[in-house]
This record gives sequence, structure tokens and C-alpha cells, in this order.
Amino acid sequence: MLMAHPAVLKNLIERYETLRILRAEDGSSAVRRRMDDVAYTLCVATGTRDIDAALIAARHQLPGARPQDDSLLTA
Repeated sequence: MLMAHPAVLKNLIERYETLRILRAEDGSSAVRRRMDDVAYTLCVATGTRDIDAALIAARHQLPGARPQDDSLLTA
């Protein structure tokens, strides 16, 4: 499987997190569509099928990722 460059994954994670905040504040269909697009791209880039798994997989591929950090993701 091809792996996305860590810089690309970091950017996608940051975009998703920003859009999640905007969706909570705004809730517009445009924000929701952009969030869906980023979620889809993260899933494709990580070979996963849902956004939660994609975020975990992407974070694991970033430099400095540690297995013990997983507990922080589910909190």
C-alpha cells in the first residue's frame, strides 16, 4: 500500500479538526461537504473506511507518534 507523506497527513488532520469546529459553530451544508471531502481523503490516504480509524492511522504515521498516545485520542 502506498503511504501518504506525513506533511500531507498533518495538513489533512488540521483541516479536518478546523472544519469540525466550524461545523459545530456554523453547521452549514458547505462546511459539512468540505468536512466530508477531507474525511474521504483521509480514509483513502490511510486505507481505512471511517474517519475515526483514519485519524488514528494518520496520527500513527506522523513523526514522533507513540503507541501510548492512543488513549488520548479516544478520551
